[in-house]
Amino acid sequence: MSSDGITARRRGAGRGLAFIVSGPSGAGKNSVINRVMKLEPNLAFSVSYTTRSRRRREAEGIDYHYVSRDEFARLLDAGELVEHVTYHEDLYGTGRSQIDRVVAAGKDVILNVDVEGAKRLQAIGLPPYTVSYIFLVPSSLHRLEERLRARGSESPQHIADRLRIAKREMDSLGDFDYLVINDDFDTAVAELRAIVISERLRILADPSKETRD
Repeated sequence: MSSDGITARRRGAGRGLAFIVSGPSGAGKNSVINRVMKLEPNLAFSVSYTTRSRRRREAEGIDYHYVSRDEFARLLDAGELVEHVTYHEDLYGTGRSQIDRVVAAGKDVILNVDVEGAKRLQAIGLPPYTVSYIFLVPSSLHRLEERLRARGSESPQHIADRLRIAKREMDSLGDFDYLVINDDFDTAVAELRAIVISERLRILADPSKETRD
C-alpha cells in the first residue's frame, strides 16, 4: 500500500464529523470550544438559535442567533431545526443548514447544545454525520454555582433554578461518549482538543476488503 493509500485510511477532517458539546448552563462550554477552534484547523462552530436575551460580552452570530419567538416558530415550521428545547422558559434550537454549510466547506462541525437537546439528537440521529457526544462540566455543583454567581447576570432565584436543572442534567452523563472536566481551563481545552484529534485519527473501513454478493 502506498503512503497516499495509508493516509486515506485515516478519517481526517472534513468527512462529516460532528462534535456535540453539552453540559449545564455556566459550565464554560463556549469558552472551551472557542479556544479549541483556534488551536485545531478545519473546525467550525454551528451557531444555535435562542429566544433568550443576549448577555453581556455575547455577540450575535457568534454565541447565538438571538431571535423572537415568532421567528423561532417560523424556523421550526420550515423544518430548519434538527432539535429544539425549552430551557428556563427560553427556546433553543439547532439549525440544519448551518451544519450542512460547515461540512460542505470541508470542515468538521462543533456545537454547543443543551443536555435535553443532545439527548433528542441521540434519539433521532443526525444523518449522514458521525456524531461524538461530549459532556463538559466542572467537578462539582459547588464549582458550577461559583461560575454562575461570577457571571453577575442573573438573580439568586435564577441561579438556584439553574443549579436545580444542572443536578438533574448530571443524571444523563452516562448517555454521552466523553467527559471533559472544566475546573482548569487549559486542561479542559486540551481534553476537548484530544477528542477531536482522536476521532479524526480513526481508521476507515478498507473498501478493497468489503465482501461482495
